Amino acid sequence: MSAPDSTQTTDGLDADAQTAEGRPGARASLPGGRRQRLCGWGRTAHCEATVLRPQSVEQAREAVLRAGAHGGLIARGAGRSYGDAAQNGGGLVADLTRLCEVEILRAPEPLRAPGASDSLRAPGAPEPLVRAGAGATLAQVMQALAPLRLTLPVVPGTRHITIGGAIAADIHGKNHRRDGSFGHHVVSMLLCTPDGSLHEISRERESDLFHATLGGMGLTGVILEATVRPSPAGASLLDGDIDRTDTLAQAMDVMAEQDAHRYSIAWTDLRSHGRAFGRSVVLRSNLRPLPDAVGAVPVGGGPAGAGGGPAGAGARVRLPGRPRLRVPEGFPAWVLSGGAVQLFNTLRWRRAPRSARGVPITTGENFFPLDALGSWNRLYGTGGLLQYQFVVPEQRRDALIEVADLLRAARQPMYLAVVKRFGEGSGGLLSFPMPGWTLAVDLPAASPGLRGVLDATDELLAAAGGRVYLAKDSRLRAELLWRMYPRLERFNQIRRAIDPDGVMRSDLACRLRLAAVDGQAAVGRDATVGRDAAGEREAAAERGAAADRGAGGGHQAAGEPAATVGTRKDDQ
Repeated sequence: MSAPDSTQTTDGLDADAQTAEGRPGARASLPGGRRQRLCGWGRTAHCEATVLRPQSVEQAREAVLRAGAHGGLIARGAGRSYGDAAQNGGGLVADLTRLCEVEILRAPEPLRAPGASDSLRAPGAPEPLVRAGAGATLAQVMQALAPLRLTLPVVPGTRHITIGGAIAADIHGKNHRRDGSFGHHVVSMLLCTPDGSLHEISRERESDLFHATLGGMGLTGVILEATVRPSPAGASLLDGDIDRTDTLAQAMDVMAEQDAHRYSIAWTDLRSHGRAFGRSVVLRSNLRPLPDAVGAVPVGGGPAGAGGGPAGAGARVRLPGRPRLRVPEGFPAWVLSGGAVQLFNTLRWRRAPRSARGVPITTGENFFPLDALGSWNRLYGTGGLLQYQFVVPEQRRDALIEVADLLRAARQPMYLAVVKRFGEGSGGLLSFPMPGWTLAVDLPAASPGLRGVLDATDELLAAAGGRVYLAKDSRLRAELLWRMYPRLERFNQIRRAIDPDGVMRSDLACRLRLAAVDGQAAVGRDATVGRDAAGEREAAAERGAAADRGAGGGHQAAGEPAATVGTRKDDQ
């Protein structure tokens, strides 16, 4: 749901009354911006910024050219980053959701279904490619690919993030060990660097800038378009193998088995106590091939309907629909009490078979479990949600279990937790995945003592050679970033070369001291963003939790934080 504007000022950015920087006499066509309240999907790190909504590449370029005089700029898509990566308090934010055109560059001819072979095309046939604007969501791209029996090779737990966000965070899915991250499948991208110039970059062309942009959190420039290599789509059901384990270590043993499964994930119960702590359900799955009768549709030969596939086909590429249920505004956080979550976890674990093979799994259940319930982040009330996700090296799986034990010892309520296994990284200098194990756990942001215990687990992870996921982060200390991301210095060298004035800027970059000019903290910003933001946000989260408690667990809609700007109604 789009957020109401907190203010309506244009900050003197009305393009019709200004001349574009660096282009004397040229009239800019970019509409004026509005001051708005922004937050991430976790609804914790709020700020106010001037939001611009370019409708073309040229308008996006004009936004970049103005940014230096208006507090810097960061690009924003659907607002699905959990923390403060896509906001810029006191500065400019470029909402790119109107740059959403999707074009099939080359259709497969002929295309083979994903069965005995993963081959997408006959020998000598052109490689299928899709080009999409940075503001196009994964759902929109998949919709365009479906009639061609193609899909995106890597997707996270929601299809409502944008292409630009997928690259900036170098997202991963349940198939990372097999297919890598999203960045592995990006052929090229169009990037507007801080000086306003346009660069078509790839692994072969301006390779350093390309790899700094993969997972670079939008700090190398504004991603405008990307060309991506799709993969064969499967049938509407997958073949799933399910194993129920008594401990988290047993679940990791199952996942460590060498097998032919493409997708793998373990749900683990970290909310229950005693022997129930860490009990898990492992789901491993493979695509079912589409029947040979389903042929590819030539480009322009037919619409990409909800079911995809050509008319009269015996089977179709089916995409999940909209959620049937949606969490309303003002949902009381007390509903997620410890007892309710423990009961849900117990039922979920007992309902799973001890061992089952070839279980039909829907595409929604396998790929997009987060989309089953609309606006689910409201479950956590005004205090908000903190998703803590980290990765540890393959040989340090003990550190993952130790983090879970530390959070349990600190009595932190871990409502949802999943474990995945990673393969080789994409080469992105700040890309999150590396060979090893990742745990993602959802916690109420206002839980007493949470920040302190996470500071301790951060230290443990850094010592183990692990790192936290910046796309989910809103509270990591700057000094630990250097220990977690060993290629950070190379990233900063590239940034200083293309952005000596620190034009590209976000709250995350200021907090982690990435928004720097020649090694110095960025100037012209409210000092609280970089130095005191974490403390202020923790206090705000605690005030929100206190409001929930004072109202018997509920809160009025008028007190609800503004919804994520840039997220459309059908995205939630």
